[in-house]
Amino acid sequence: MGQPLSMDLRTRVLAAIDGGMSCRSAAARFGVAPSTAIRWHGQRRDTGGFAPKPQGGDMRSRRVEERRDDILAIWEARKDITLDELRDAVAAIGLTVSRVGLHRFFVRHGITRKKRPATRSSKSGPTS
Repeated sequence: MGQPLSMDLRTRVLAAIDGGMSCRSAAARFGVAPSTAIRWHGQRRDTGGFAPKPQGGDMRSRRVEERRDDILAIWEARKDITLDELRDAVAAIGLTVSRVGLHRFFVRHGITRKKRPATRSSKSGPTS
């Protein structure tokens, strides 16, 4: 993902617009797209600010976190449940979430779910 353009450039473009230049000519002068200058000008007019908006971040985990107690209750009742089975159980209570979303939920809460396969005992030394 690209980085937002600097506040210095935004300030210079908007100062040129305030000085009487059109948005398109100010954009050409400072080497930005005309739509960018128009968007910055409109943002400042509507909100009073022209700072870049936040980029990225988690936008969907809020739904899963709201049902945290339900998910953990299902998991506590049957600790050997797979993520697919857990997803089906959670869907039965009205929450649609992907297997990866459930995996991220457990990672966020520091809960490990790895099951170790049964291994034959070693004749030469202890197994872990």
